Amino acid sequence: MNGDPPQLPRRGASRQTALAQKRDRPAGKAPSEARLHEAALVHLAKFAATEVSLARVLVRRVDRWVRRAEAEGQEHDQVAAAAGAARLAAHQVARKLANSGAVDDAAFAASRARRLARGGRSRRAIAAHLSAKGVAGEVAQAVLPNDEVAAALMLCRRRRFGPFAREAVTPEVRLKSLAALARAGFSRDAATAALDMATEQAEDRVRALRDG
Repeated sequence: MNGDPPQLPRRGASRQTALAQKRDRPAGKAPSEARLHEAALVHLAKFAATEVSLARVLVRRVDRWVRRAEAEGQEHDQVAAAAGAARLAAHQVARKLANSGAVDDAAFAASRARRLARGGRSRRAIAAHLSAKGVAGEVAQAVLPNDEVAAALMLCRRRRFGPFAREAVTPEVRLKSLAALARAGFSRDAATAALDMATEQAEDRVRALRDG
């Protein structure tokens, strides 16, 4: 009788097995609107999304089906036609969920803008991020933070420069700090105001942004 303890599966092995089994399943038909709707709800239960970003997730699901269907030899023209209909359904599902309030671009934008500002992101960087997520320009503009100096201070605090520097700030160090803030998208006025602020006042501005 072998007295050795049973071998436990390697970490990640069960996931790899599940993925392999999923890949081995026949592609079947293109995702229907009902299946895409179910997939959308699963995604929204885990992640915040805009209408555009949700549609992208669903279209990628269709694209994965296309690759599997073509790999197993399904007829190209039939796959292309089914994929076109499925991609249209993906956009329709995203639109219906937006109309029902399950997807709310404005709420997403406001929440994401607050989070990014607290992470030290500039108005310019936040606007670019929201645009990439499919948020309309006017919606993004309405939620951009008013106190960009506070966001700049967040970056200063994280990188330990400006009011939060641990050592004396030389002119060379100040120039490097200004350059870092500029690369992050902050205006020169906001960057200068942040770097010149007293530490105690800077801490108050950071705290206000975090609590706001």
